[in-house]
Amino acid sequence: MRRRWTTLLLVVTLAATAVLAGCGGKSEKTTLKVGEVTRSLFYAPQYVALEKGFFAEEGLNIELTTTAGGDKTMTALLSGVIDVALVGSETSIYVYQQGADDPIINFGQLTQTDGTFLVAREPEPSFDWQSLKGKTFLGQRKGGMPQMAGEFTLKKFGIDPQKDLELIQNVDFANISAAYASGTGDFVQLFEPTASIFEKEGRGKVVASFGAESGHLPYTVYMAKQSFTNKNKGALQSFTNAIHRAQLWVAENNAETIADVVMPYFENVDRGILISSIDRYKQQGSFADDPIIDQEEWNNLLDVMTSAGELKARTEHDAIVNTAFAEAAIEAVK
Repeated sequence: MRRRWTTLLLVVTLAATAVLAGCGGKSEKTTLKVGEVTRSLFYAPQYVALEKGFFAEEGLNIELTTTAGGDKTMTALLSGVIDVALVGSETSIYVYQQGADDPIINFGQLTQTDGTFLVAREPEPSFDWQSLKGKTFLGQRKGGMPQMAGEFTLKKFGIDPQKDLELIQNVDFANISAAYASGTGDFVQLFEPTASIFEKEGRGKVVASFGAESGHLPYTVYMAKQSFTNKNKGALQSFTNAIHRAQLWVAENNAETIADVVMPYFENVDRGILISSIDRYKQQGSFADDPIIDQEEWNNLLDVMTSAGELKARTEHDAIVNTAFAEAAIEAVK
């Protein structure tokens, strides 16, 4: 009898150990704190990676916060409030030019064009960029990618942003749409889904795309401090793998399917708006096909920044770009 109880006790102990081991396995996911510069359908692949469980399958727990604006996002990254930032590559260049001891490394690309659209007060079926001359243009923050890509496009069409129109740049990023809705400016530069919402509400009409005109850029990328990158290669590789899986999924699915997946991140946005916004971005190739930040795109970025007068000197691709994670992700996902 005693032997029987001893055997039973051993079985129960082993079973309990197995359960605890299983629970321990589930809690062993690596947590990464990610800050996104804004909440936008421009970042649809990121939300797909979260909702489809790609991060979880790669052993990651993602804590996502919206750190509105490039300056705030970079401050959060530098101070260690977040581990990874989703923001424009120009912010990493500014930090590098200041002689940072721990530079910011760009390791994965999410979007490859500008994500803003030119919105006018009234429909302009035969829109001509020259119609902006003499008008008030409500732009984005000076030195930020939206504004620089916008100015690059205007110059492409022979418009001097400083002389040919009244350029407003002193409105905080989060308040630009509200300022335009209240009557500020003849034209405004907006991301989706705000641009489509304005169209639906009769507040404005999309007449042109800055993304279609400014070419391919490492527009919004994932980046981390060099020290963090060196110490957390496994976690960043898993992160990049998940992002690439999401990029491929977005490429293979239509706007309706994508909208249904990302809807939880845009609870107050009509499904039709989600679909039209995603379709706009897909049609102009805004979502990157893979996470590699290539040399040609980087050079185009430097040209845009030089045109805007924001570069002290050209920062070479290899100085603050690491393509190893992206290249390994492509091989892993194959």
